[in-house]
Amino acid sequence: MKTYEEIRGHKQDFDVSYRLYCKEEGGQEKVFQHIRCDFAYAEDDIEETGIYMIHPEFMDVSGNPIEENTQLPVEGFASMWILVPEMREKVHKEKLHIGTKGYFMSGSRKLGEVTVTKIVGLHENV
Repeated sequence: MKTYEEIRGHKQDFDVSYRLYCKEEGGQEKVFQHIRCDFAYAEDDIEETGIYMIHPEFMDVSGNPIEENTQLPVEGFASMWILVPEMREKVHKEKLHIGTKGYFMSGSRKLGEVTVTKIVGLHENV
């Protein structure tokens, strides 16, 4: 499996702790590594702001990427990768800090909640 760091050539923008929603909460029954979900800030009205192309790479308890085709734990940690570089300057550098709350999104559906735990390459990545 190629990691996002290998593919993109730089460190993740930030790290989060997460909790995936169960099916009854609107989540998916099974979630696997490199799911192409998006991101929304908890304080945003997504009908006004939209959602952002920020993809997670889920980590095991040792901080290593979970292998492809492995069902993810309901709670854990993920590295987050901003896919549209110009949005770092326009939106994310101002809004992201330790403690920022957000959601994994599939369209307008929330798949899980996240809390930013660490800023990594947000201010250096281009």
